[in-house]
Amino acid sequence: MRRSIRRCRQGRLRPDDGYTLTEMLVVIGIIGLIAAVLTPGLIGQMSRARSKAAQLQLETLVNAVEMFRADVGRYPSQEEGLPALVHSPAALDGWTGPYVRDSKALQDPWGRPILYSSDPEHQRFAVESLGADGRTGGEGVDHDLRAPAE
Repeated sequence: MRRSIRRCRQGRLRPDDGYTLTEMLVVIGIIGLIAAVLTPGLIGQMSRARSKAAQLQLETLVNAVEMFRADVGRYPSQEEGLPALVHSPAALDGWTGPYVRDSKALQDPWGRPILYSSDPEHQRFAVESLGADGRTGGEGVDHDLRAPAE
């Protein structure tokens, strides 16, 4: 008995010290409440961040398409699409790409391909992401993103 008292005075715990089950349950409950309050806000923030990242990605692709045009003298055709920014289309003079790092840059943050449309007659093009829901239309994080905006 004297030894355990002496050890306790030296700053060591006695073998019977510890937390009770009730104390542990209270701590777990508090952590659960904090998680329940913070999780919806964090999920909403992550969705908004993906939407902003998608818009920045579209603007980067617009710049890449413009560099393609400066080198080749035209925008990629509808048939060539955005893969023409990664791999040179057959028999194309002036291509000095790749204009984007790899094919992953041609997908939006939700993992779907970014859409490309071109109008060679009017020398216009657009790149588009259908948003979080992957369908035309929508509001909030589900709204369609398009660059350049029309």
